[in-house]
Amino acid sequence: MDVRRADERYRGGDPAAGIESLHAFSFGPHYDPDNLRFGAVLACNEERLAPGAGFGEHPHSHTEIVTWVVEGELTHRDSAGHESVVRPGDVQRLSSAGGVRHVERNDGPVPLRFVQMWLAPLEPGGDPAYEIVHGIADSTPYALPEAGAMLHVRRLAPGERTAVPDAGLLYAHVVRGEVLLDGETLRAGDAARVTDAKDLEAVAGSGGAAEVLLWEMTAG
Repeated sequence: MDVRRADERYRGGDPAAGIESLHAFSFGPHYDPDNLRFGAVLACNEERLAPGAGFGEHPHSHTEIVTWVVEGELTHRDSAGHESVVRPGDVQRLSSAGGVRHVERNDGPVPLRFVQMWLAPLEPGGDPAYEIVHGIADSTPYALPEAGAMLHVRRLAPGERTAVPDAGLLYAHVVRGEVLLDGETLRAGDAARVTDAKDLEAVAGSGGAAEVLLWEMTAG
């Protein structure tokens, strides 16, 4: 298990424009040839947008983009005609495929915080696709067959335990609270990259509720 701490993330964004970004993987000017991806996961970005701030229209291609809102509301518009507001508990997926452009903004009155994860598709090209699942339950994994991956959301009460999926590759990102995973304490913003995950449990700390995102992937 390779643990990466929140304070090791690359800082980005544009604070003067109300945008703060933390990148878990090599990103933009922060090029690190030893940290390009883990399995299908290419990026895990924590974004904070002040009210009225956002990312203007920009392109993506050959990437599966999955967004999880932590606080606030995210307004999404894309060149394929989709427009939606993503709220905490929703899973949003944009398959950029052969190419799509989108806008992401905080049009709400309070600060917005979200986690956005980029995954590599098994096959390039195709037509863009969009999906939003409102209020996903902990017991309902979100399948992303285009990337050979599955997202599990775990929201835990203090001291609560949960089984972690067995997987050839497992990427765990702590959204809030404190989680004990295989003897390692992970706090908000920390992540673990696990190879050959088997019979693992995640346990929330006693200090408060915890939330963790788990990507289950096959080793290839």
